[in-house]
Amino acid sequence: MSRDRAVGVGLMAVSIIVILAYLWLVFFSPYAFLVLQLTAFIAVAGVFGILAWVGYALATTPPPKPIEEIEKEIEAELKRLEEEAKGQSPGQ
Repeated sequence: MSRDRAVGVGLMAVSIIVILAYLWLVFFSPYAFLVLQLTAFIAVAGVFGILAWVGYALATTPPPKPIEEIEKEIEAELKRLEEEAKGQSPGQ
């Protein structure tokens, strides 16, 4: 059995075990309400944690240069290259 296949079978087995354990905890355990509360909290905290990370990334990333400034830099570089090309004679 290849390594990828073994990892896949392992992930599938662990997933099925977790699903069955969660089923038992939610429907047959005396801690059903606590399990549902924890599940809801983890889901909400995960979503808003990701949202906070995106907000932090947006707040701390410097804005890009304006397109006009980039175009001016490109034009200046093209002019410089053209002048260098004109300055060199074909015989050299």
